[in-house]
Amino acid sequence: MTNTELVEETITFVKETLQHAEGGHDWFHIQRVFNNSILIAKSEKVDLLVISLGALLHDIADAKFHDGNESIGPKMAKTFLESMEVDKKTIHHVINVINHISYKNSLEKGKKKRFNSLELQVVQDADRLDAIGAIGIARAFNYGGFKNRAMYDPAISPNLKMTKSEYKKSDAPTINHFYEKLLLLKDKMNTETGRQLALQRHQYMLDFLEQFYKEWDPLEVREIEG
Repeated sequence: MTNTELVEETITFVKETLQHAEGGHDWFHIQRVFNNSILIAKSEKVDLLVISLGALLHDIADAKFHDGNESIGPKMAKTFLESMEVDKKTIHHVINVINHISYKNSLEKGKKKRFNSLELQVVQDADRLDAIGAIGIARAFNYGGFKNRAMYDPAISPNLKMTKSEYKKSDAPTINHFYEKLLLLKDKMNTETGRQLALQRHQYMLDFLEQFYKEWDPLEVREIEG
């Protein structure tokens, strides 16, 4: 099987697996991350097969939809890749991408050594790009609605020092998520292409928040920082 055929088989598998997924974590999210990964990879010396498989399989079973279980996704991906007779080195790298891509894992403290590779950095940047800008705003409110969360509550302040455990359990209003994650992503990009693409999306979110607060309470003057 050629790499192109393998990627096509993986696309088919992911589409079938995520056909009933929540709108912010469905096939179209995967497709956007895949496309952005390929775009970013053009400026980097990377293994395109690892990039492609990592992007396509990174959310095959997102832990937030499986009672917080972070092992299901990597296991599903490994089983699929083994069924496709992918070599062990590639599988190991792809699984490491899946295991380390999530923002919540960056909140873990005390880790002496974490896996890292340029391939992980590329896919991670692509995934983070899909969490910001117009798409990121739409995804945030879509997921907030899915979880029946408030859009905004002035009495609930963002938690800017969350642990991984607190992040996973949070049921705060969606607007808080901007301060707890989305507005932080611009400065966490790994690649130069990722950083450049993040700038405009970041500004779009700041403009959105400014408009949101104006409409929420036209009598309150608020400066948006980020």
